[in-house]
Amino acid sequence: MTQTILAAQYVRMSTEHQQYSTENQSAAIAEYARRHGMVIVRTFTDAGKSGLRLDGRKALQELIRVVQSGAADFSVILVYDISRWGRFQDADESGHYEYLCRRAGIRVLYCAEQFENDGTPVSNLFKGVKRMMAGEYSRELSAKVFRGQCRLIEMGYRQGGTPGYGLRRLLIDHTGKPKGHLARGEHKSIQTDRVVLVPGPPDELTVVRRIYRLFTEEQRTEREIANELNHTGILGEGGRAWTRGIVHEILTNEKYLGNNVYNRVSFKLKTERVRNPPESWVRHDGAFDAIIGGQEFLAARGIILERHRRLSDEELLTLLRTLAERQGRLSGVLIDETDDMPSSAVYSHRFGSLVRAYQLIGYASGRDYRYIEVNQRLRRLHPEIVEATVRAIERVGGRVTRDPTTDLITVNAMLAVSIVVARCCLTTGGAHRWVVRFDAGLKPDLTVAVRMNATNEAALDYYLFPSLDVRSGAVRIREENGVYLDMFRFDSLDYLYSMAELVSVAEAA
Repeated sequence: MTQTILAAQYVRMSTEHQQYSTENQSAAIAEYARRHGMVIVRTFTDAGKSGLRLDGRKALQELIRVVQSGAADFSVILVYDISRWGRFQDADESGHYEYLCRRAGIRVLYCAEQFENDGTPVSNLFKGVKRMMAGEYSRELSAKVFRGQCRLIEMGYRQGGTPGYGLRRLLIDHTGKPKGHLARGEHKSIQTDRVVLVPGPPDELTVVRRIYRLFTEEQRTEREIANELNHTGILGEGGRAWTRGIVHEILTNEKYLGNNVYNRVSFKLKTERVRNPPESWVRHDGAFDAIIGGQEFLAARGIILERHRRLSDEELLTLLRTLAERQGRLSGVLIDETDDMPSSAVYSHRFGSLVRAYQLIGYASGRDYRYIEVNQRLRRLHPEIVEATVRAIERVGGRVTRDPTTDLITVNAMLAVSIVVARCCLTTGGAHRWVVRFDAGLKPDLTVAVRMNATNEAALDYYLFPSLDVRSGAVRIREENGVYLDMFRFDSLDYLYSMAELVSVAEAA
């Protein structure tokens, strides 16, 4: 008599809109279990959870905990498909969690996949490709969602974020008819509904206009205005106390002028937050009713810009010299945080670099300025190397997409490649050394390290490090290395270009 196999099922849906997703997964898993003589004894469900990371997926965390504890009352885990297990941007992360289960003697089976997860080379090949495809789907979906959000911004609709002091979110239907205000923490429930900003309560509008009057007419600073509002007992947005930054935000954010501006900050695929340059912003002027008139807003902007008016080179250097004498040190952060000082970017733009400005006033920080200048040159060289690599792959028939923010390139929608430049450093003993630093935040499948020559002016050779073989955040390379490192070394990138064809074969399979 065949022994019944006890199984647990793991189901996940990424948004609340997929209201039948977990039920459909469970139905398919139940049918698979019936055909294979299995009985489902436990269910782990992550509802409305992204598959990009383990963070927040309490059910999967609990499943892994139960498995590792040795107290699991099941010998098999059933999952609908690879993507439900996760759309991890690093395919090895997905494999790691499956490995933890396998090490504990519990198999993970994917019920809707066209291969058996039996550990054979063919199975592992298909599984690896599927994992990369699952992660790539999230990258492509992120790009599609971003384009859709940009289109809605250009139509005058609000896309996420708190409204700000003095403003409220108004929900409207697809015809533009108002449906009511959204309170803090509330969201629309119908996909065709839209959100616009409207002026808030009269007392808040009075405070916003008072801030502009104090700033433009009475020449009060942001810090002085914040102190006065706190002293009079007026609370800011969400009942918080006023700060210099909150006042500055009101004086500079164009939403108080009625303009809809988007993409000032990026936070894609749950990676680190990035501030975008103004030319990357998406905008719709006059999208909302203005709280502040155009002349008042421009007057406030003019005062802020006047702080950074075009001073002569000598005036800029005098201010910098005075700051160095007063503080005993200099840094970009210190310059930016000092009132009545131009920003560090102004010095970099005017004199070519902040280091050059330091040199002109005779400030010595003890740092090797030549080292910094070489780094600046290599940073300028990096995008040129990336562009040349993209062109070379395309010439051999590969399809390449390039992330404009991170310069991560994806070959044939499957292989994510990060390119880093390793500068040549000279030790006190006269030996050459290189340090290859891996960007773990990008989670590439392959890191290409361009090892520079002794003058850091041209490439010496190349190292291709698969993510599976990267054990730490950095690798140190000498002039002569052991077999382990030399196996990754190449005189050119021809092997990388040939991989574009190999990835195409795997994709076809």
